[in-house]
Amino acid sequence: MSTQISYKLKSLLIPETKVLVFTGAGISAESGVPTFRGEEGLWKKFRVQELATPEAFQANPRLVWEWYSWRRGQLVEVKPNPGHYAVCEFEKYFVDFILVTQNVDGLHDRAGNHKLLKLHGDIWETRCVHCGNTCMDFTVSFNRLPPVCACGGALRPGVVWFGEALPAGIFDQAVQKAEACNLFFSVGTSAEVYPAAYLPSIAKEHGAYVVEVNIERSAAASYADEVFLGKSGEVLPEILRHLRDQA
Repeated sequence: MSTQISYKLKSLLIPETKVLVFTGAGISAESGVPTFRGEEGLWKKFRVQELATPEAFQANPRLVWEWYSWRRGQLVEVKPNPGHYAVCEFEKYFVDFILVTQNVDGLHDRAGNHKLLKLHGDIWETRCVHCGNTCMDFTVSFNRLPPVCACGGALRPGVVWFGEALPAGIFDQAVQKAEACNLFFSVGTSAEVYPAAYLPSIAKEHGAYVVEVNIERSAAASYADEVFLGKSGEVLPEILRHLRDQA
C-alpha cells in the first residue's frame, strides 16, 4: 500500500522529535491474538469479566489459571507482526522515544522494544499474593494450579484485573511522557479503557501532533490531527519508509 502523509508529519520525522507510541489490542490482533470482544469474549462459556477479577481468583484460582494457561499457550504460537517491528525501529531512530502499551502479551518485547511502559502488566509475569514477589515465568502448563511461590503463597498472573488500579507510578510516567512529547501515535486502540484512554487528549492539550492508526476511527480520532485507516502492519512500515527517506 502507499500511505500519503502530511507535510507536517513528515517534518516531525526527525531524530530530535519526542515520540510516544500508544498501542492497544488491535496491533496484536493482526498477529492472531484474540481481542476478547464479541464472540471472542467467551472461554468455556465464561466472559473475560468473570475471570479477570480479584474476586474470581479468590473464589476459584485454578479456573482463572486454566484460562491464563490457555492464553499463554496461544501466545507461544503467534509472532510479532510488521507493526510491532516498525515500532521497534521507531525506538532506534528517535532519541526521545517511549512505547506505552495496554497489551499484556509480550509481543513488543519479542519484537525488540526496550523503552516501554506496560500499563496493564505482563501475562508472563507472576506475583505472589502473600509476599508480593514478582518474576518472569514463561511456563505454559504448570504442574500445579495455582502455582506456588517459594514462601508458600499462591502465584497470580502479573496483569491488571478489572477493578484494580494500574501499577504504581506507571500511569504517572505515561502522563508525563504524553505531556512532553511532540508526536503521539495512537495505534490499534479503541481508546475506551480508562485511565489509559486519557493519554491522546493529554498529549493534544500539551501541543503534540496526534496521529491515529487503526482499522476504524476510535474515540481517539476526535483528538487526532491525522488519521490512517488500515492495519498497523501496513501503515506503520509505510511511515517508517518516509522516516528513512528523511535520514
